[in-house]
Amino acid sequence: MAHTSAQPPQKPAPDSSRRSEKSRRAIYDAALALVSEVGYPKTTIEGIAARAGVGKQTIYRWWSSKADVLLEAFIDLSAQAAEAAARPEVIGEQAAYEIPDTGDLEADLKLVLRATVDELLDPTFEAPSRALAAEGVVNEQVGREFVGKLLEPQLQLYVKRLRAAQEQGAVRADIDPRIALELFVSPLAQRWLQYTGPITYEYTDKLVEYALYGLAPRGPAAR
Repeated sequence: MAHTSAQPPQKPAPDSSRRSEKSRRAIYDAALALVSEVGYPKTTIEGIAARAGVGKQTIYRWWSSKADVLLEAFIDLSAQAAEAAARPEVIGEQAAYEIPDTGDLEADLKLVLRATVDELLDPTFEAPSRALAAEGVVNEQVGREFVGKLLEPQLQLYVKRLRAAQEQGAVRADIDPRIALELFVSPLAQRWLQYTGPITYEYTDKLVEYALYGLAPRGPAAR
């Protein structure tokens, strides 16, 4: 009777997707840390690779430039922050984030802008954001990519919420939502970028109130 030798148990094959995701996360963290510490011009692919503990070729396999790495890392960071500030909506296999629509436009805008204050004052977000914003001022390509890939998609969430408010009769039907949102988004960005005043909930609440109700007297005083 033939005997067969027992085969040693086979080890499970390494999960390449998990390994890739771990490397990607390490690259994101390294890129954001470096741009915060040394600024955009001194951040290099070689530096990111060394800090992340990966080969330079790993980075070039996924991205063509340091700008692409940093923008994707920053978009990922912003998406994590957005989870706490907006309602997720699954589109395909990705989750998009929307400004809440409770039927009360003032309350919804105040809620999201307060969350934005928290994000702007979070050192994890603030340092790389300032570095990329500063580079975007002097480097047109980086500026356009920053706006196109990150800023404009976020602004379109406000456009969608304001259009819903138009349909509900909460704001005038003839306004351009893309212009209207700048009444509260742009002053906040300017104050934060140029340190012209404190960034607080009270400040963003006032921006919403001034944008929605204007500067003219209301009630009996308006007569």
